[in-house]
Amino acid sequence: FYTECLGMKLLRKRDIPEEKYSNAFFGFGPEEPHFVVELTYNYGVDKCDIGTGFGHFAIATEDVYRMVENIRAKGGNITREPGPVEGGSSQIAFVKDPDGYAFELIQRGPTPEPICQVMLHVGDLERSIKFYEKALGMQLLRKIDKPEHKYTLAMMGYGPELENTVLELTYNYGVTEYTKGNAYAQVAISTDDTYKSAEIPMVGKQSLLIMKIF
Repeated sequence: FYTECLGMKLLRKRDIPEEKYSNAFFGFGPEEPHFVVELTYNYGVDKCDIGTGFGHFAIATEDVYRMVENIRAKGGNITREPGPVEGGSSQIAFVKDPDGYAFELIQRGPTPEPICQVMLHVGDLERSIKFYEKALGMQLLRKIDKPEHKYTLAMMGYGPELENTVLELTYNYGVTEYTKGNAYAQVAISTDDTYKSAEIPMVGKQSLLIMKIF
């Protein structure tokens, strides 16, 4: 699915029998400068609970209609047909991978990082913004309130949104808790000094590096 439907490359694969798991790393370019997805298989576990906290990944593509047709031809699960986003002009679609992880496909021009967003639901948006700013050194790139749809978004990242992977924090009015499940693991952040970065506030150079899911 990740290689044939989404067009990613299998960057590396490893098996750790003593720990009873295998994982594979996928992305659109070399692992060092790009955001990659780490898929983890735990021996004997064939079903995981995604929970409600994790939302979706987003992938930028120059032709969302063509990408959806390619995914459909390969038997992919299209959950929202391509078309304009409600209340806007951006062309989007949604698909799911074989384990139920959602991917938003966003039509955009060429970008150095096609994995453009990771969406997470949060119960307190201002608290979350402060955490990502102060603890992880991210910038609030933009904030969007949609009272007609009862949600607010905050885009957090280390550089311009159209050139880097960003976190999309979504607060749904009145919803303060989400289930975490046991499938989504973590977002990894690269840094030039792990020890200094472990001190709050974070210092040094950081970038979003990897997303681990089971």
